[in-house]
Amino acid sequence: MLVSRSFDVNKPGDKPEDLKGGVLGGILKQGQLKEGDNVVILPGLKIEESGQTRWEPLKTKIDKIFYGNKEVKQAVPGGNFGLSTLLDFSLTRGDALAGSVICSDKHLVQVHIETMNLKPKLMERVVGTSKELQTGALRMNEPLMINAFTAKTIGIITKVSPKSVTVKLKLPVAIDKGDSVAISRFINNKWRLVGSAEVI
Repeated sequence: MLVSRSFDVNKPGDKPEDLKGGVLGGILKQGQLKEGDNVVILPGLKIEESGQTRWEPLKTKIDKIFYGNKEVKQAVPGGNFGLSTLLDFSLTRGDALAGSVICSDKHLVQVHIETMNLKPKLMERVVGTSKELQTGALRMNEPLMINAFTAKTIGIITKVSPKSVTVKLKLPVAIDKGDSVAISRFINNKWRLVGSAEVI
C-alpha cells in the first residue's frame, strides 16, 4: 500500500478508553490487505540515539478498512481507502507517515537508507519552462528531486556512469529494484521534471 495521508481521528476531550489508533490513507499497488492482518510500515520511524540515526520499521495490525464511509473486510487494488490501525495516534498526526509503504509482514519492500542506484531515462526537453531547454546529461554532485510512489526526497549524485547514477539520499525510500521513480532538476529556481529512472 502506498501511503498518501496519515492522521489522528481523535478529538480533544475524548476519554482514554475511547481513543482510536492512527489512520493511514492511500492506494494498494498489489496484493490485498485484510482486517486483522499484521503489517509493516517502511521506512518506519526515525530513531536518534547516542549521536547515531537509524530507521526502525513500524509493526502494527489493521483494525478496520474503509472505502469512503463504507467499512469493508479487505482492500484490493483500485481506488483510495483508509486503514484504521493499532498504531499510537501520535505517530500519524499531520501526514507524518505520508510517503511510507505498507507491506505484509511476509513480503517486505526494499528500503534504501543512504544511497540508491538509478538507471535514468531523460526527456529531450525540460518540462514546465517557457523556453525549450535541453535536458542535458546528469552531473556529479548535482541535486535531484526523487519522487518514489508517494515519497519525495532529495538525492545528491555521487557517481555517474554511462548508464546509471548513484545518489546519496536525504531521506530513506521504500521501493523495490525494477520499480520506477520520477526525477526533477533545480532549474530557474524551481524543480522541473526531466525524466524517470529505474531502481537498479
